[in-house]
Amino acid sequence: MEMSSAVSANAERRRYVMGALVATGLVASGCTLSPNAMAQQGYTISAGQIQEAVARKFPRQFGLGGLLNFQLSDPRIGLRPVTNQLNTVLALNASGPLLQAQSYDGALDVDFSLRYEPSDRSLRATQLQLNALRMQGLTPAAEQMLQQYGTTLARQALQEVVLYQLTDKDLALTDGLGLEPGDFTVTPKGLKVQLKPKSRL
Repeated sequence: MEMSSAVSANAERRRYVMGALVATGLVASGCTLSPNAMAQQGYTISAGQIQEAVARKFPRQFGLGGLLNFQLSDPRIGLRPVTNQLNTVLALNASGPLLQAQSYDGALDVDFSLRYEPSDRSLRATQLQLNALRMQGLTPAAEQMLQQYGTTLARQALQEVVLYQLTDKDLALTDGLGLEPGDFTVTPKGLKVQLKPKSRL
């Protein structure tokens, strides 16, 4: 009876410890309280989370001296694990006097990297690369003219734009250990955030 009671007590203690770990998210995330282990493990922001955050930044409108007007909307986020980048294809509408007051639809295709801004815990687009600016119904001359503004338009739309804001929940287990986001790795499942010791001012 005494041995049975001891086994039962031990089992109860194990259930309690496991329950506590699950409650704090340590089991689910695979992390421990070791800063080194936390830094190595990091965590992943899913493609869906990024898509939702980016979508809130659009539509956006830009003008070019009253001659051209652009509206960008409906961003679709893609993952580029091979180049460690993200991609977005945005719906583009162009109009204005240079287009003889007509309106044309198309798409802006851009690859970009991310950087972490500690002042507001944000992930921002950087190192933009224009893949294509495609328009429907334009003459070759008009399309070539718009291509000249493609890189500028991509920068206006995305350069340093806050694409994701890390929440208290994202960083709940790292702040107390003196860690912060460091490098980002794009995987087929999302964005893997590596952790590093916080910078000291």
